[in-house]
Amino acid sequence: MEPISSRWSNVSSKDNNNKEVTFSDLGSKRIRHGSAGADSEFLSMSQKEIKDEDARLIYINDPDRTNEAFDFTGNSIKTAKYSVFTFLPRNLFEQFHRVAYVYFLVIAVLNQLPQLAVFGRGASIMPLAFVLLVSAIKDAYEDFRRHRSDRVENNRLALVFEDNDFREKQWKYIRVGEVIKVVSNQTLPCDMVLLATSDPTGVVYVQTTNLDGESNLKTRYAKQETLQKATDLETFDGFIKCEKPNRNIYGFQANMEIDGRRLSLGPSNIILRGCELKNTEWALGVVVYAGSETKAMLNNSGAPSKRSRLETRMNLEIILLSLFLIALCTTAAATAAVWLRTHRDDLDTILFYRRKDYSVRPEGKNHNYYGWGWEIFFTFFMAVIVYQIMIPISLYISMELVRIGQAYFMTRDDLMYDESSNSSFQCRALNINEDLGQIKYLFSDKTGTLTDNKMEFQCACIGGVDYSDREPPESEQAGYSVEVDGIILKPKMRVRVDPVLLQLTRNGSKATEEAKRANEFFLSLAACNTIVPIVTNTSDPNVKLVDYQGESPDEQALVYAAAAYGFLLIERTSGHIVINVRGEMQRFDVLGLHEFDSDRKRMSVILGCPDMSVKLFVKGADSSMFGVMDEVSYGDVIEATKKQLHAYSSDGLRTLVVGMRKLNDSEFEQWRSSFEAASTALIGRAGLLRKVAGNIETKLRIVGATAIEDKLQRGVPEAIESLRIAGIKVWVLTGDKQETAISIGFSSRLLTRNMRQIVINSNSLDSCRRSLEEANASVASDDDESVALIIDGTSLIYVLDNDLEDVLFQLACKSSAVLCCRVAPFQKAGIVALVKNRTSDMTLAIGDGANDVSMIQMADVGVGISGQEGRQAVMASDFAMGQFRFLVPLLLVHGHWNYQRMGYMILYNFYRNAVFVLILFWYVLFTCYTLTTAITEWSSVLYSVVYTSFPTIVIGILDKNLGRRILLRHPQLYGVGQRAEGYSTTLFWYMMFDTVWQSAVIFFIPLFAYWGSTIDTSSLGDLWTIAAVVVVNLHLAMDVIRWNWIAHAAIWGSIVAACICVIVIDVIPTLPGYWAIFQVAKTWMFWFCLLAIVVTSLLPRFAIKFLVEYYRPSDVRIAREVEKLGTFRESQTMGTEMNQIQDPPRR
Repeated sequence: MEPISSRWSNVSSKDNNNKEVTFSDLGSKRIRHGSAGADSEFLSMSQKEIKDEDARLIYINDPDRTNEAFDFTGNSIKTAKYSVFTFLPRNLFEQFHRVAYVYFLVIAVLNQLPQLAVFGRGASIMPLAFVLLVSAIKDAYEDFRRHRSDRVENNRLALVFEDNDFREKQWKYIRVGEVIKVVSNQTLPCDMVLLATSDPTGVVYVQTTNLDGESNLKTRYAKQETLQKATDLETFDGFIKCEKPNRNIYGFQANMEIDGRRLSLGPSNIILRGCELKNTEWALGVVVYAGSETKAMLNNSGAPSKRSRLETRMNLEIILLSLFLIALCTTAAATAAVWLRTHRDDLDTILFYRRKDYSVRPEGKNHNYYGWGWEIFFTFFMAVIVYQIMIPISLYISMELVRIGQAYFMTRDDLMYDESSNSSFQCRALNINEDLGQIKYLFSDKTGTLTDNKMEFQCACIGGVDYSDREPPESEQAGYSVEVDGIILKPKMRVRVDPVLLQLTRNGSKATEEAKRANEFFLSLAACNTIVPIVTNTSDPNVKLVDYQGESPDEQALVYAAAAYGFLLIERTSGHIVINVRGEMQRFDVLGLHEFDSDRKRMSVILGCPDMSVKLFVKGADSSMFGVMDEVSYGDVIEATKKQLHAYSSDGLRTLVVGMRKLNDSEFEQWRSSFEAASTALIGRAGLLRKVAGNIETKLRIVGATAIEDKLQRGVPEAIESLRIAGIKVWVLTGDKQETAISIGFSSRLLTRNMRQIVINSNSLDSCRRSLEEANASVASDDDESVALIIDGTSLIYVLDNDLEDVLFQLACKSSAVLCCRVAPFQKAGIVALVKNRTSDMTLAIGDGANDVSMIQMADVGVGISGQEGRQAVMASDFAMGQFRFLVPLLLVHGHWNYQRMGYMILYNFYRNAVFVLILFWYVLFTCYTLTTAITEWSSVLYSVVYTSFPTIVIGILDKNLGRRILLRHPQLYGVGQRAEGYSTTLFWYMMFDTVWQSAVIFFIPLFAYWGSTIDTSSLGDLWTIAAVVVVNLHLAMDVIRWNWIAHAAIWGSIVAACICVIVIDVIPTLPGYWAIFQVAKTWMFWFCLLAIVVTSLLPRFAIKFLVEYYRPSDVRIAREVEKLGTFRESQTMGTEMNQIQDPPRR
């Protein structure tokens, strides 16, 4: 290892010229990490004992010995699903998970039996084969892309220590136990425990964008004991005992033994596959997890699979159609049985039937006749084969294509493009597009979802005194700067300062007691954090900007605030920090660090100060901090601070409390021994570390409190108002204080001044029950009053998983808005489940952080915000966007369109197939109840696939019953989906009655017109085929709202294509009906019948449609008329005619 000899270490990053400020001559000490990450509920083994059966043993730099005993997974990855040999069987197995496909396979198999053969054997298989082929091609292409990506990834090169030197090796050949060298800006090929870095203190900086989407740099550390030994890897002797592979990217538990010493390893000592090395020249590590066992690959699962409500509802109609199909088949079999019994004496000679075959011998032989009972049995199953398209096989593939088209236009919508993050809308789950049009409950996170999650320091309370005047003199607008070694350093982000407080910090810590407290306060802010300072170049070579990188936006804001007041954090290593205090460089040794966790709700750092004293600095939420303060000595200051915190929270500001105390030698030694024992424990390490932190974080002296503003995103108030008018109940779930949450509720228009607030703050089950029952009674007594329910996380503890869930749900249903504050992540999911399990209404959850993942996955529709807290929410979501306000066009516009299109398309597919089946059924009644058909088998096959399918797909993608402008202007139009007006059982039965009428007209008009003529059945069948295609396409044309050239081409082109196909089929001599279309089409009767069929079949539908829309117009019909007239003068009257949903109706 080469020491860093220069005072400044400049390391250029890949995208910009960044430098890390280091002062290597100041020395360092080892940093200690305490209860980091202990708050995660899914830390798996990281909080538990590493038992022998749950552990793996890795011998450092000895992969042969490591893999000899355990045979660990190699580093080759495989995200592809298929191989050349497994593609066909596995793909077919997956496709036949759809019951409808199994149904059509059984039909095709039945048709292969001679006794049941109705169609040609090839023709009967074609529809199913076509659908399977299209899906297989799509799956094969997607898997080919995965294979290509895997090949590129596996063939990347890394430096592996072999034969006493680092040699390049392909990633796929890396093994567990090998030592890897990674250089700056390289991606890590596997999960490895750090052994050494280019920094003599063992610190390394990584960017985890590829892992969790967070762009801020994170610090990881090599153990001091391994730094020197790593210089001679040949003699490095040791092993690591770690937990088995798991998905938790925030937890890791292991022990390392070298030279007879056992060292504890945690999340800060491991760097994961997919991370990039930044601002560090190189790092050495030993591979502990490789390939599919790395945490990145274990987390490489897509969005959860969900089924749309419309598709689930469609199953009921498919069951009804199946029953209808069985009824038709039973009717055909029963009537055939009666006919056979009635004519049993004439079966040998009756025309067109002739049971006897006299060509064999004079007395004849029964020809394909198996007796009365078997004939009925065969007739039933032959009817099933003939009428099989009653269940539309093409519907499934049509739905997939329509959803792909809808997703394409959603992702291309400029109204959902976020310029600030340069991110477009993402559709991660294609199968629930239409659910966006039926949302009734919206559950939203606050921080980063309703707000920007870009924190700005606003106020400070020091010693109980408020400093909130942020109007600085003009001279201070330039911001704070300091000169170090001839280089002027400035914080990258400016913070407006309080002039009085600024003057106090300038006076120095020894001027007055007030000035001393102010300096102590900002020293706490600069020191008590995990921020990494990075220096970036500017256009002026003598001026550089200090950029503070950290996982918490709150910490960044506090450190920038400290810098603005003259406490500029310059350097952070594994053992010390350097702070420039008003031009004086001061170094503090980091003796211990307990990171923030949600159990303690605070973090602490133990510093060795320049005056040789040891001080403990703690910051955290007020709810956890006031309990560890020395109230006896500082009671007055605590009370004054509490009052200021209440004022800050009422203004919607986020608050933190800062405390400290000096540690004497005995206290520090006791803490150090307890900490070392806890950090090396094999059982319950995280709990022991929390206990150590809790023991030292006591009897604190209150230093002050901070107030940070997290501003609302642009358009949030207008978005929430539009959603509420649309009839969507908005619930905001936040971890903030109640006062902060209420303030944000008013500013976001979730709460209004005319709402009566019902606040539930209970500390016991009985008081919670009593409060909820009293609130329910008060709301029931005044039905006209608008109510806002506000409940805290403590009360929810007693509500969730208890009999109080029903009481809370009843109260929430009567409320216009619900605000839950101080809620934990698991409670968010519990609240969604509470509603989802008690109503059939659709739920949507939206959030931006890892704490929102459970809520997003619990809801029917999950939306992730690409925000400041990484991409965990996005990766778990069904849809992703950049801003909360994009929900308005997503739901009110695209959701409305998708629901209307998909609902109509499903009903239309049922209708067009049922028309064709009933034509075949009517024919059976006039052919001695046999299953012969006049329509050729190829026309029967092509009807659903070619003749009528393409227009359905085009209209399902492009048609719009209303324009974007009017949908956004009148949000109550969204209620169409909530009330299921686009798809319902009523519409299904209306469609079926219309189907019976149209099929009867199509069949009987030609039948009676040609009754007694010499026309052959093939000619009549061609007329029925063309008439059916024309009628169903004109039926579709009657319902098209937005005509364009694509719609014209699809509808009229399908009619032309059907005619061409009929002609082609009839000119093939080997097929039945040779030249039939030419014989019938040259007569005037053919064209008269075609015209009569079109007019007679569609006239009742046209008349009913006219009467309904004229005398009982729907909201959509009224809006369409207004839109068509091109004026909105009727908007006032329109508002009264439509279903007004200013406040959602109560249950």
